[in-house]
Amino acid sequence: MRSVTYSMSVSLDGYIVGPDGDFDWGAPDEEVFRFWIDEIREVGVHLLGRRLYETMLYWETADQDPSLDDAMREWTALWKPLPKVVFSTTLSAVRGHARLASGGLAEEIERLRAEPGEGDIAIGGATLAAEAAALGLIDEYRTMVYPVLVGGGIPFFPQHERRVDLELVETRTFSSKVVYLRYRVAR
Repeated sequence: MRSVTYSMSVSLDGYIVGPDGDFDWGAPDEEVFRFWIDEIREVGVHLLGRRLYETMLYWETADQDPSLDDAMREWTALWKPLPKVVFSTTLSAVRGHARLASGGLAEEIERLRAEPGEGDIAIGGATLAAEAAALGLIDEYRTMVYPVLVGGGIPFFPQHERRVDLELVETRTFSSKVVYLRYRVAR
């Protein structure tokens, strides 16, 4: 069965976006970006909330930018054809290799797990991930922890009172002092 993974950059105090809506502190250096490229190769479909979808729209046409370096071109070549499912109550259409979710999150994940296919089901966006976590649908949490305290904002982890036991699967420290942590939900 395909795993559901939640993977994003996070500040040491647990936020994906600071109180001012800024996340420039999470810009990856070349080594971290290369890691993200390798990780996206393992994804078969990406579920996104509206805000993350709109942020990632840049990559749908980025290959037309002559100033892109080789790593960014490689990311674009992987991201652009990747199937995406967008959860939104305000969008009426999406672009690229994306579709609007036709059902609720649990139904979409159940359908995707039942379909033949390779690769993980990745979830992006804190609101969507919080819903998946509350429903017990996340199999792995993957954090790229940046050495910065932002003091508030949008938390990586859902804010609900439910204990979830985790098993450490992998760690890696990058030369930039960013630390990757990968945990599997203990079932």
